[in-house]
Parts: sequence; C-alpha cells; structure tokens
Amino acid sequence: MAPNHPTRSPPSARPVSSEASGPRGRSLSSALALPHSVVVSLCVCVCVCSVPVTCWEQGKNTTNPTPHCSLEHPRWAAWGRAGGGGPGRGRQSFGRRRGESNCRWPPLGEAGDASVSPGAGRGVNEQRGHALRSGCSSWDGLGSWTCGPLLPRAGAFMFPYFIMLIFCGIPLFFMELSFGQFASQGCLGVWRISPMFKGVGYGMMVVSTYIGIYYNVVICIAFYYFFSSMTHVLPWAYCNNPWNTPDCAGVLDASNLTNGSRPAALPGNLSHLLNHSLQRTSPSEEYWRLYVLKLSDDIGNFGEVQLPLLGCLGVSWVVVFLCLIRGVKSSGKVVYFTATFPYVVLTILFVRGVTLDGAFTGIMYYLTPQWDKILEAKVWGDAASQIFYSLGCAWGGLITMASYNKFHNNCYRDSIIISITNCATSVYAGFVIFSILGFMANHLGVDVSRVADHGPGLAFVAYPEALTLLPISPLWSLLFFFMLILLGLGTQFCLLETLVTAIVDEVGNEWILQKKTYVTLGVAVAGFLLGVPLTSQAGIYWLLLMDNYAASFSLVIISCIMCVSIMYIYGHRNYFQDIQMMLGFPPPLFFQICWRFVSPAIIFFILIFTVIQYRPITYNHYQYPGWAVAIGFLMALSSVICIPLYALFQLCRTDGDTLLQRLKNATKPSRDWGPALLEHQTGRYAPTIPPSPEDGLEVQPLHPDKAQLPMVGSNGSRLQDSRI
Repeated sequence: MAPNHPTRSPPSARPVSSEASGPRGRSLSSALALPHSVVVSLCVCVCVCSVPVTCWEQGKNTTNPTPHCSLEHPRWAAWGRAGGGGPGRGRQSFGRRRGESNCRWPPLGEAGDASVSPGAGRGVNEQRGHALRSGCSSWDGLGSWTCGPLLPRAGAFMFPYFIMLIFCGIPLFFMELSFGQFASQGCLGVWRISPMFKGVGYGMMVVSTYIGIYYNVVICIAFYYFFSSMTHVLPWAYCNNPWNTPDCAGVLDASNLTNGSRPAALPGNLSHLLNHSLQRTSPSEEYWRLYVLKLSDDIGNFGEVQLPLLGCLGVSWVVVFLCLIRGVKSSGKVVYFTATFPYVVLTILFVRGVTLDGAFTGIMYYLTPQWDKILEAKVWGDAASQIFYSLGCAWGGLITMASYNKFHNNCYRDSIIISITNCATSVYAGFVIFSILGFMANHLGVDVSRVADHGPGLAFVAYPEALTLLPISPLWSLLFFFMLILLGLGTQFCLLETLVTAIVDEVGNEWILQKKTYVTLGVAVAGFLLGVPLTSQAGIYWLLLMDNYAASFSLVIISCIMCVSIMYIYGHRNYFQDIQMMLGFPPPLFFQICWRFVSPAIIFFILIFTVIQYRPITYNHYQYPGWAVAIGFLMALSSVICIPLYALFQLCRTDGDTLLQRLKNATKPSRDWGPALLEHQTGRYAPTIPPSPEDGLEVQPLHPDKAQLPMVGSNGSRLQDSRI
C-alpha cells in the first residue's frame, strides 16, 4: 500500500526511472491499468443511472397498472389510446389500426406513464422541469464551460457575445422550440410545414451525426483523465516521466516547491523561457501530446489506435446508450443529476479559484473591455459561433426535445430561462477559468493571454496544469473531469435522441416502432465505430477538422434557410397564429421583428464575413495539407447539399403542369401539417366533420359543392356512398 505523503517532494529528490519508482510509480501503474478501473466505474455508472430510473417507473406503474403494448415509440401509443390516429388528418386510419391491436387500453385519463399522458401527441414530459433540466444539461455543455473562443479576446468578446445572444440566439432558440412543440415531430417530421425544405431536417441530422461522433471522443478523453487522476500525484505534474523531453519546464519543477512554499522569483533562464511561451513545453502538454495522444507528425499518418482511449470511448457510448435505453423518459430523469451536479462543482472551483494568488489579475483581464478589438469581424464571428454552439441552434436537438413537450407548454418562458441560464453559466464559468489562469500566469510570470490557447489545449493542457498547482490536486482533478463528463453526456443524450427520433419518425412502420431500442443501439454502435479513427495517433487532427468544418458555417446556413422558409414561404402571419393557438398569445413584437428581419440579416453577414476572412485550419504549428482541407469542405457541404438535392427531388415528385405549379405545390403545407392530437386541432386545423371512434371514418376535406361520406350499415358493411 502506497504511503501517505502529505507534501510533494521536489523533483530532484525523486528518482527518474522508466518504472517511476516510489508512490508516484505505483500510482502511474495503477492508472495505466485502465480496463479494471473502466469496468468498475462503468458498473457503478450503470447501477446509479439505470436502476433508479427502472425502479421508479416500475413502482409508478404497479400503483396504477397499465397494460403495455410492445410499442417503443410513445407517440404512437398515445395516438392509439386517443383512437384518432396520427398527426393531423393524414394518419387517421393508421392510428385506428394501432388502436385495434391486441393491447387493451384503459381510459386516457388513467394513464400513469408519461408516454401516454395527454400531451402533444407523443410521449410528453409530465413536468415542465424535465424540459428545463434537459435543456440546461444538453446545451450547458463543454463549449459553455471551456469558453474556447473567449480566451484570446476576453475583454473584446463580452459585448458582441451579448448582442448575438439578444438579437440572434434567443429568437432562434424560441423559434426551434415552438416549431417542434407545435408539430410534435422531430427535425424531419416538422417539415410538413413546407415539404420542399425537408432537406433542412436532413442537414440537421448530418450535422448532429458529425458532432455526435467527435463529441463523444472528447468525452472519452475526459474519462481517461478522470481515471488517470486516481493517483497520489497527478502524472502530468512533473517533468521526470519517461515520455518527457529535455525541453519540459514544469512550474512545480522549476519553482523547487517544498512544503507548499514558492520561491520569491523564478530562475533567470526559466523566466526567459516562459516569456517566450512558444518555446516552453509544460509537463501537461507533453503528457497530452506524447503520452495520451502519442501525436503523429501528419494527419495522414494514423499510426496505432490508442487502446486506453478506445476503451474509454466504448465506456462513454455504453453509458449514453444505457441512459437512453428507455427513450426520452429515462434521459429526462438522468438529467436530474447531470444538469445540477456541474453547478455544484463549478461553485466549489469558483470559491477555490478566487482565493488563489493572482486570481484578481485573471478576472480583471476577463472583465476589462478591449475597445480596439470590437470592430474586428473575427470577434463577432467567434461570438456568433459560440452562441450557435452553446445553444444548439440548427442541430435538430431543440426541435426534437421540444416535440416531447405538452402542446400548451409555455415554450416561450422555457426558451428565455434556458438561454439565459446557458449564457449565465458561460459567464459564471469565465470567472472560474480566468481566476485559475490568473493563478497560472502569476506562477509563470507571463501575461494571462499567453498562458494557454483555446480548443482542446485549454481543457486538457491548461486546466490540468492549473490543477497541479492546487492543494490536494488529485481531488480537484477528479471533480473537474467528472464535471466535464457530465456536461458532455448531457449534450450527447440530446444528439443521440435527435438521430433516433428522426429515424423512427421518418420510417414510422410497426417494426421500427416496436424496436426503437435496437435503433438506439444501432446508432450507438455506428457512432462508436466511426469514432475509432479519432482514437489513433492522428485522431486529434481529424477531430479538429470535423469541429472547424462540419459544424461551423453549415449551422449558419441551415439556420438562415430555416428562418426564411418559415417566415416567408409558410408565412409569418400563419406561424404567429400557430403560436397563438398553442400558447394563447402571439410571439412578442421583438421576436417577430427578429425572425423576419434582424436574425436573418445577422446570420447572412456572419456568413459573408466567414467567407471573406477565411483562413486555413492549423493545429499549433502544423499546417493542414490541401487534401485535408478539401475533405473538411466536403464534410461541411455534405449537410448543406441536402437542402437543394431534396428540393429538386420534391419538385420532381410533386404534381403540376408547369414548373411554377410544381413549386407552389411543393412549398405549401401538407395535409397532415398541424397539431398531432385531434383535441388540439382547432381553428383552421379543425376537421370539418368530427370523426367517430365507432365508425372508423377517415376524415376528408369537404368541397363546397360535394363531399363523400362512407355510410356504414348495422352489420359493419359499407353502403353505397351518398353525395351531400
């Protein structure tokens, strides 16, 4: 058993060997034995996440027993119970057949499970808190906490950030929430509003696929650092490890720390080295680059797959699948923990951070405006990217999660609360970040802006190095990376549920409805296999390539087309009337103006500035080759190209004598556009003749001159049609 060392010994007093002798060596060897710790931690996570959810639901159903059909998608169960069919009027007969299955449904009001409670036509969240927690957990992700683009221009970033939030972020957030809640459909089904633009939904699916692939790789790296933190001394604290180079200059090594004291001044040669940060190599950077990634010299040189990272990737996908195995109901309960615990850790780190030496310098750098950089287009572009990424606009996740709300849920209030909570979390996290960075800058004798760069280097180089400077650093490291895992899992839940819901809604046959769990498993397995190359020695190059191209300006284009199609193709008056029918009041004038004019204009100018100020991607000093940049553009276009391709496909299959007639028919709402449940189909969505559950009638629109009703005899046989 390793002895308990109250203080760290200076590096000169500890032997440097390939086995890292002493307590540090035993800690490293135990950290490298990842399969055992991975299995143990996975078992704990599974027990904590899945057992309470299952027991809670079973206990609830035993108090109010409800016969369950083998339907995995909850919306179809609700349609069958209502006896009225699917969304709108186009699926009346299909819903009727589902209602006549072998399952015996009790009265609608007696449903004890959330999946069959009267709501928006699918499994709804019975409590509004589920939607709020899911939103906060899904979009207060790693991007909100690490504040990547914020670091280089912190003082100049705040003003554009809030401008983009007010005039672009919150309006688009409310639009997507109201869009999904009104139709009770995923990112594909909602485009019954204008079938020619269904390619926007496919583009959202492609973007969510790319993000889901590399996002879980980031989570698996957080898992790896979490397991590596289960040591007496963090493995990236000193420069005496086998993977370190002679250029390594650690803060703890150079400061000659003994008993927690720090010398008054750093050595002259080290101070010179630190002032030229491009020449400095920290132990955390070498641990990240030479040990965790074993980084290759080129994006085309994949090298070997890192087995520890591959194991952690499998753990992260298994955890995501187990938390979503019961659908959105289980994820709504899991986020009780995933949405609240990060705030607890954040507060702990905040209290600890502001008490460190130099924290005030970092916070002042964070808050001091840099007016000379306000006019830089790059700052505004970064602010818009941060808003889109942190709020999840154009991913399809907002539409999907909102589709599980009750029809009359106040999504306007939810959008305000979630958006402000998300951005307040980013601002709050900024105080934690810059207090720690100020502490690092004080130790290193450099400016705060030169401590670390944004991106993965911020989360897995700067923060681990800062954590080594804290008392009881392994404990803080465990809490920090556990928090990153929870933040990442909250977003990954949303991404996976978006893909599964879109697939199930689009196929819609009986088999896939009964086998939704297998669809979830298939998506998880595919995501794991596609993420395997990202765990190779060139994986970080491909991860950054996907992040910079697959999920950047394509989000801007998708949001712009979605806004234009709803406001100008479907019609802003029609959409405002839909929201009034759903919420009881029209959208405020501010949102009407933003949706019609301000938000599309901002999105358009951001796109123009992105193209004008385009610079090829780099990673540190590595310049990506031309063929890799071309692949990045192809990934970006793969989501955008879905929009014109599907529009052409829809034009070809639409009836019409002329191109103009085809265009009109392809852009007008389909017959089954509208609220999902008959009880919510009021106004212009109300059927002319209410259907009778006993008659099995299919609702058809009545023409002013004639209409046909199927007459049913007493024996159930159809009589000759009569004209009205």
